[in-house]
Amino acid sequence: MGSRTKARECALQALYQLDLSGGDARDAVREVLAHFEEADDITGRFADELVRGVQSEKVQIDTIIQQSSTNWKLERMARVDRNILRLAVYEILRRADVPVRVTLNEAIELGKKFGSEESSAFVNGVLDRIAHLALPNATPKLEKKA
Repeated sequence: MGSRTKARECALQALYQLDLSGGDARDAVREVLAHFEEADDITGRFADELVRGVQSEKVQIDTIIQQSSTNWKLERMARVDRNILRLAVYEILRRADVPVRVTLNEAIELGKKFGSEESSAFVNGVLDRIAHLALPNATPKLEKKA
């Protein structure tokens, strides 16, 4: 498993914890990382950036999710699905270094691993709509050099 995949798993668990009981983003990441074997500094840094990023832009992220999830209120979504979506939307909005297709694939895999039987299809459907939106103030994606 790659470092960024581990970081996303850690970030999802920290976001779930924060969604459930609140608290400080850095503390939540630290607690989750303590249970991850082979979590190096790079993994920890990326997980921390993701969690703090989601927390700082949660209002905008939740608005985007709510507008793109037909017939689903945010508070009625499964907690795991909601936080997978938050994590992915943050990456789409702010992580210029992560291609959208990578974000979508990683989110679907998180849904398969941590969600219900329907999670990956639900996450894929919502994120597919979001990925095709012209999001205001989104950070442009970096061009790959040939």
